Amino acid sequence: MDLAPILALTQTDREAVDREINRRLNSDVALINQLGAYIIHSGGKRLRPLLVTLSARALSYAGDQHIALAAIIEFIHTATLLHDDVVDASAMRRGQSTANMVWGNEASVLTGDFLYSRAFEMMVEVGSMRVMEILAKTTNTIAEGEVLQLLNCHDPEVTEENYLRVIYSKTAKLFKAAARLGAVISDQPPAIEAAMAKYGMHLGTAFQLVDDMLDYTADSQVLGKNVGDDLAEGKPTLPLLYALRTGSAAQQQLLRAAIEQGGLDRIEEVVAAIESTGANAYTARKAEDEARCAAEVLTAIPESPYKQALLDLARFSVHRTY
Repeated sequence: MDLAPILALTQTDREAVDREINRRLNSDVALINQLGAYIIHSGGKRLRPLLVTLSARALSYAGDQHIALAAIIEFIHTATLLHDDVVDASAMRRGQSTANMVWGNEASVLTGDFLYSRAFEMMVEVGSMRVMEILAKTTNTIAEGEVLQLLNCHDPEVTEENYLRVIYSKTAKLFKAAARLGAVISDQPPAIEAAMAKYGMHLGTAFQLVDDMLDYTADSQVLGKNVGDDLAEGKPTLPLLYALRTGSAAQQQLLRAAIEQGGLDRIEEVVAAIESTGANAYTARKAEDEARCAAEVLTAIPESPYKQALLDLARFSVHRTY
């Protein structure tokens, strides 16, 4: 599925968000400008800021605060990527070398800190305690998710429930905040705000489930990062967990060792086990269930091209190849 119709619908807002990002990325420290611009402008789907602008427009918001909020969401997301890549020792993201590979771990972590602090500075300027509350809780939950994921690494005993808790905290929570903010700034009643939050949560969960599946099925050039990264880091994602639960004794032994040891020495055998057990198909079904739930909650908002774009975004989350 192509994002082109959604991008065309939101072009004016997206250009305004890009201008705001460029304006607020500015620092007196040259390295922050260089490193920040490197990752901000390195591509990526920009789904999270897009979700802010789409949700606001779908709820007939006529102001301009959605632009600043979209930039804030992107800064928070980018900060998490900078920190993530250091923790995971990742070498490739969005089809190019990670910032930590170019400038080193120290500069990447500190620039991530700058983006977090700039995001909170911008939140204060929005002048809404409700916005501050949502984003403060969101960043706290993301940090908890990162720690939970770290604890799960190399642990073949992780349950599907624990895995889902990680992706809710680490990924879905920011999608949830992005969708919810459109309702907050357009002064929607609690029921609509809750519906938009649920949409974002289900969308983000579907997105991460597909991301974890693509780690074993996609082409690295299309995906923009190295295939098998999760396995190399010993991350027990859903395709691995399902295959471990349903595979033969030999497959279970292989997968358990792969999770415990990490690395890519037996990647072909692991991928074969995932395929033969139907683990990718299972993960895809779970993602489709989440996308369907996301679409269902949108019955609460009026019909418009922007609502249709939100529905299309749910479909894109499960039918994408990158």
